[in-house]
Amino acid sequence: MSSNPTRTLPLLAVPFGVAAGQPALEGLPERSEQPLLPPIARVAPRAHEIHGEIRIDEYSWLRNRDDPQVLAHLEAENRYTEVVMRHTEKLQEHLYQELRGRIKETDLSVPESLDGWLYYTRTETGGQYPIFCRKLGPTGPEEVLLDQNPLAAGHAYFRLGAFAVSPDHRVLAYSVDTSGSESFILYFKDLATGELLAETIADVSPSIAWANDNRTLFYIVLDRTRRPCRLFRHLLGADPAADELAHFEPDESFYLDIGRSRSRRYLILDIASHSTSEVRFVSADSPADPFRVIAPRRAGVEYTATHHGERFFITTNDEAPNFRLLSAPDADPSRANWTPVLPYRPQIKVDATDAFLGHLVVYEREAGLRQIRILQLDSIEEHLVPFPEPVYTVRPHANPEFDSTVLRFTYTSLITPPSVVDYDMASRSWTIRKETEVLGGYDPTLYRSERLFATAPDGAAVPISLVYRQPHERDSPRPLLLNGYGAYGLSYDPGFSSNALSLLDRGFLVAIAHVRGGEEMGRAWYEGGKLLQKRNSFTDFIAAAEHLIQMGYTTSDRLVIGGGSAGGLLMGAVTNLRPDLFRAVLAEVPFVDVINTMLDASLPLTVIEYDEWGNPHDAAFYQYIRSYSPYDNIESKDYPHMLVTAGLNDPRVAYWEPAKWTARLRARKTDGNRLLLRTNMGAGHGGASGRYDHLREVAFKYAFVLDVVGAET
Repeated sequence: MSSNPTRTLPLLAVPFGVAAGQPALEGLPERSEQPLLPPIARVAPRAHEIHGEIRIDEYSWLRNRDDPQVLAHLEAENRYTEVVMRHTEKLQEHLYQELRGRIKETDLSVPESLDGWLYYTRTETGGQYPIFCRKLGPTGPEEVLLDQNPLAAGHAYFRLGAFAVSPDHRVLAYSVDTSGSESFILYFKDLATGELLAETIADVSPSIAWANDNRTLFYIVLDRTRRPCRLFRHLLGADPAADELAHFEPDESFYLDIGRSRSRRYLILDIASHSTSEVRFVSADSPADPFRVIAPRRAGVEYTATHHGERFFITTNDEAPNFRLLSAPDADPSRANWTPVLPYRPQIKVDATDAFLGHLVVYEREAGLRQIRILQLDSIEEHLVPFPEPVYTVRPHANPEFDSTVLRFTYTSLITPPSVVDYDMASRSWTIRKETEVLGGYDPTLYRSERLFATAPDGAAVPISLVYRQPHERDSPRPLLLNGYGAYGLSYDPGFSSNALSLLDRGFLVAIAHVRGGEEMGRAWYEGGKLLQKRNSFTDFIAAAEHLIQMGYTTSDRLVIGGGSAGGLLMGAVTNLRPDLFRAVLAEVPFVDVINTMLDASLPLTVIEYDEWGNPHDAAFYQYIRSYSPYDNIESKDYPHMLVTAGLNDPRVAYWEPAKWTARLRARKTDGNRLLLRTNMGAGHGGASGRYDHLREVAFKYAFVLDVVGAET
């Protein structure tokens, strides 16, 4: 393959005699001396007027997946991508084998203990999916509860949603999605006989919870926009058509989630929007009773509840922007009875809590890093769990056993593979139960991570997490992959990726720009990157890219950027603003048609996300979103190399968003750089579901990156 970093494919018009919108690749020989022609989407202008502006959408016809021309166009794009990337097929296969060679294909998770049972998963070489198992005690025989591999056979996509064993450990409730649409079918399995029960329930979310009678299961049904909004109560053996509606949420900006307290006393119903929440509860011993409200919803106030003994621990932003911890008696947990547990500390964001019999675990974030605070409930003692590296990530496990002093979490960093840690909260001792094996001789001392800060145009300090293979001299810039997300208050924490070694070992640096819209630096960091401040996410990312160039880590002609979903919006926006700054862009299932999507309340997530982006039916929000929406701001100018992905069954970012964006880019951009659209015709938002299929997708993406940058392969 060529290592020429300037190798491009000319973007030419469809030749005479080929209709626009029809595949230009049919009959194309494997090797042709003629320039390769990309598919050109049919232009069918459609006008839309709002707030005195008429917008023309020439590719809105791509929304109609029942139109044979739509599927033909997507298939043509896929064939074009395949042909353009054909010269990298050996590299793709080499990368795939390399990625696969680092994972321990036959492996076993650390068992979770509950009521004497040990629950765990294992994988087998060649199997795409984990197998769920259990033993009664350490020496008991293995029982296979659910082997996903035969269930997935014959399906291009398979995803397990709910997985919950009844309190008496006799019945398994689980749900599956075989299209990527995130609409699940719920099944019940008798664990003594291995047989499925007669009842199945369709169109449900992955959220379920058992009551203590071992017969009652709560589940949530989706509406036409796939909003989880109806909570039903099901009795085993009964006809699901007769299930009783326990709660309906009429407000289209709110969604439901059902869970069970670790204390086993209550079933907890969380009702939330992106800015407001309400919690209801019912005794797990009396599931037919109505749910009670802890505190009625108030606009802008969020809270969650964790049960312990005779009280709830409440985590809320009520009078505390970075959230505070309070408690309330479970007999009357109304707001009037909330009392402080810890003083409010403005510099510390309180994320969540977990209650154990003798301890309360408080998950916090300070200066961009996660931390774990342990409160001993029979005294006033508290302490922070110590971590060995200055930059790291911790993720709590399910920790199903209430009467335990052991907290289990996963610890990782950019150079440290994930370790499952059992932390004894009483003795303050740390035991590593499992370190993820990275096959092939991984040596963490060969790599280094750094935390940098870039200065945004408004003076904000934007954190950057960076990792590279040593030695590295700043006066010798390297290729660099800069990732970002920046939405919903979700933090992009720095964790280990064995896949990234395929870039690091070829001289790449890999970085994360922790832009506003995430919550790395607290709630204000999130608020500063949403609604009418969303553009801060984009200028933060550009500032991070410029800083990495100014510091000598890379150059613009060696800088690749990547992001998916809302991170794909970030990619589209910064590419419109500064296309000269980047060599290539990876935009995975990108949310790029923001105006059209947010004007259509019939689509999944639109109404729910008015709190995130704004409602463009309001003129102020319309003008602001219009100013950055990637699809609406494509100009006639040069753009970087771009690889765009989509999922035909994606309910979160519909396939037509990346398809329309690609079509308009093809029509308007003035460069000869590669623009590739790859649609998974059998999957949804997350791409391929099997672990080997996923590695194939990663290998394809890395081959594109290495090729356009001209890196050593």
